[in-house]
Amino acid sequence: MTRFLEVETFEQWRAESRRLLEANVAPDDVVFSADESQPLLFAQEQSRDGSQYEVRRYDVPNRFMEMATHVACHRDPQRWELLYRTLWRLTHGEHHLMNIETDDDVYQLSRMQRAVSRDVHKMKAFVRFRKVSHGDEREEFVAWHRPDHRILRLAAPFFSRRFKAMSWSILTPDESVTWDQSELHYGPGLPVTEAPDGDALEELWKTYYASIFNPARVKVAMMKREMPVRYWATMPETELIDDLLAQAPSRVDAMIANREGFADTATKFISTQRDLPSLRMASAACQACELHQHATQTVFGEGPLDAKLVIVGEQPGDCEDIEGHPFVGPAGKLLQEAMTDAGIERKDVYLTNAVKHFKFVENGGRRLHKKPSSREIFACRPWLEAELAAIRPETVVCLGATAAQSLIGRDFRITASRGKIQTTEWCDRTIATWHPSAILRAIDETRRSEMKQQLVHDLRIAAG
Repeated sequence: MTRFLEVETFEQWRAESRRLLEANVAPDDVVFSADESQPLLFAQEQSRDGSQYEVRRYDVPNRFMEMATHVACHRDPQRWELLYRTLWRLTHGEHHLMNIETDDDVYQLSRMQRAVSRDVHKMKAFVRFRKVSHGDEREEFVAWHRPDHRILRLAAPFFSRRFKAMSWSILTPDESVTWDQSELHYGPGLPVTEAPDGDALEELWKTYYASIFNPARVKVAMMKREMPVRYWATMPETELIDDLLAQAPSRVDAMIANREGFADTATKFISTQRDLPSLRMASAACQACELHQHATQTVFGEGPLDAKLVIVGEQPGDCEDIEGHPFVGPAGKLLQEAMTDAGIERKDVYLTNAVKHFKFVENGGRRLHKKPSSREIFACRPWLEAELAAIRPETVVCLGATAAQSLIGRDFRITASRGKIQTTEWCDRTIATWHPSAILRAIDETRRSEMKQQLVHDLRIAAG
């Protein structure tokens, strides 16, 4: 017989799921519901004397518990069933389920976790406090925010650390939280009409935003994607955007004349001619970061000028640095094997790297790869942007986290989103997968084989 369970929070779901497991209730026999007319699960099974129902502990991966705390905040009404079904599988013979990223349940949980994490990130970025006066010299600050999901309890601890010495409240339609400089107090949600009007803090936000606005890197579509218009009403600095965009061309001309803002990137080394041969020639003189001092040469991208597929790695290795061509070392050989298995011919692909100089440390006469810093990646980024702008590919494949974070976003994680088609400003089909060097470093042959199969699978998706 189907049992019904009313659950609203992660804590309630965890407690009731333990009881479900103890009673050996399969996922198909449970419906999680917010309908109060349905009887609560175990409502008739608790002891009459009010004593606690004794349940045993279940050993589940930490990754699942972390994921569950986020998924519980998602608005999808099926989240509780999905979580319990996954928990049931983990405790009934599939303990390594979370390692199978292609599993339907794991994939769905990962997708929901990412959505909630993005929402938390946006809340941290877009909440703006306004001062509220009480006439007794007390200062309180109030903000109103409309998140996509019920994330207030995930985000509130960040604000308590960030604004520890302030008394503040954050209002959302679902829930509110108040910080009294000691602890967080949660209450019911409130409409936007309860938020205070503007004050002197707005001028501070506007001044700050105008000072950091870089007209040379304005991409309106990306800006609206990262800072959705629906948040603008509570962000005073957005009133400046139209004027700043209108002034951008003249400000860019002034920056170019003064080389302002370009000293730390490769922009000043890029030629006025943006075709690939001109870019390759100009890159040989690049000194945008310190890597040029130790590398043998710049290793620029290679391939057809009109390639439909571009593959981007992290940086050249020892062999590439010596020969001056991308992907000719051990990782390149493995990539070639994977491309062949995926039905991709190397002559049809443009191969390049996010960083064009080899970064290494010497050990016993050998030059060992060292991951480039964010400063070095940022300095080299104009070369990659210019390559993609010149080619205009249909698909971009990012090999490894460095390339993926450079093009997709800093929060991107290969383990969470490998093989999924992303839309970026460069093309509608951007896919991230394992870097061949990561496969070569895998701990055992079984893992190497699994990762290589996944690389081939992702390349087949890219080949379309």
